[in-house]
Amino acid sequence: MNPFSAYIDHTLLKASASTLDIIKLCEEAKQYHFFSVCVNSCYVSLTKASLSESSVKVCSVIGFPLGAMSTAAKVSETSEALKNGADEIDMVINVGFIKSKAFDAVEKDIAAVKALMPHKILKVILETCYLNDSEILKASELAISAGADFIKTSTGFGTRGASINDIKLMKSALKGEVKIKASGGIRDAETALQYINLGVKRLGTSSGIAIVNGSKSTSDY
Repeated sequence: MNPFSAYIDHTLLKASASTLDIIKLCEEAKQYHFFSVCVNSCYVSLTKASLSESSVKVCSVIGFPLGAMSTAAKVSETSEALKNGADEIDMVINVGFIKSKAFDAVEKDIAAVKALMPHKILKVILETCYLNDSEILKASELAISAGADFIKTSTGFGTRGASINDIKLMKSALKGEVKIKASGGIRDAETALQYINLGVKRLGTSSGIAIVNGSKSTSDY
């Protein structure tokens, strides 16, 4: 197995993704032994069925890509995704609340989702492209305090994806067993290795095949 494979959440989150696209994504994940497949919540059932009898996990995004819906909406979407077979959840933080310094609301938003899944992995997407350095630190601290298992850089739908600076800031906020997931703009093995060498434990990318094959992808995510 390629050493990159165990880091990769093989991802397809475009609005135009069809059922056939999702099935293909799952077949690729099985072929390349990726850690998980990451999909929008409407495709969790299909993904679970497509990955049956494999070790590949099912990851669902929640509140994607804006993070600006109510906590009740995020909780409802999470509950449905878990019921349909999601092993992991990647939820988007409420960026507007961070910008507003409504820190208690941010923490409660995350904690409400984590409460549904105490024994499953919750990754909290900070969407670092919209945050300054102090906000990235604060968002990381709030996510960790609220029970996040991972803090994650990006949705891939913002103005940019992950950066080295993002990872260094997030790393400085880590406590306990919390890990970092880098996502957005990871299209080749060189970039993937940079993040792994910084201590990143998971990579969100639609370019996983290019990464393990040593080529470069033009994918946006």
